Amino acid sequence: MNADWSSGLVARARLHAALGEPARLAIVDRLLLGDASPGEVGRELGLPSNLLAHHVKLLDRAGLVERSRSEGDARRTYLRLRTAALSGLVPSGVRRASRVVFVCSRNSARSQLAAALWTVRSEVPAASAGTRPAERVHPLAVATAKAHGLSLGRARPRHVGRVVRPEDLVVAVCDTAHEELDPADRLHWSVPDPAAVGTGAAFDAAYRDLADRVERLVPAVRAA
Repeated sequence: MNADWSSGLVARARLHAALGEPARLAIVDRLLLGDASPGEVGRELGLPSNLLAHHVKLLDRAGLVERSRSEGDARRTYLRLRTAALSGLVPSGVRRASRVVFVCSRNSARSQLAAALWTVRSEVPAASAGTRPAERVHPLAVATAKAHGLSLGRARPRHVGRVVRPEDLVVAVCDTAHEELDPADRLHWSVPDPAAVGTGAAFDAAYRDLADRVERLVPAVRAA
């Protein structure tokens, strides 16, 4: 048997085996639209920590999930789905909202880029806000948006308390904002802060991450 073919079959079999258990498939479903800490997943799915750790370990081995350290509370980690292994497995029409509001701590980069991306890809309105808004949108966020045909020229940071309404779908696009917001039904995207690095490459990486996530979420949200 061809060695490459054998390797491919083994990888596919590992993927199918990982998804062949209801609890692991439920974890993947939970991570399709947003990241979550192991504790959050365990509470939502009713899984004890030892059993959850076992399932996450197998999903990690199969290349389906990865961990990242929180930029807010460094003691926390978040689980993130490796979507390349699940091309085509995207839910459709599972959320209804009058608006999608993207929130990060400063409302100067990630949330602004996410809202701009959403606006050109969905008919559902979008807005952005911050838990501790900056005085202005980061210049590299403006430049990154412009390089991809988007405009943040008129964007201004705003506080989440002045923006979010009960009927909105809130998407926290940074760990700090997710941890600062009151407990609520929202999505969380653990996107690294490009401003912490301060390079064009970091902002472009954040843009690509957000663009991938927006593409996955758009078909899953319909107007309320």
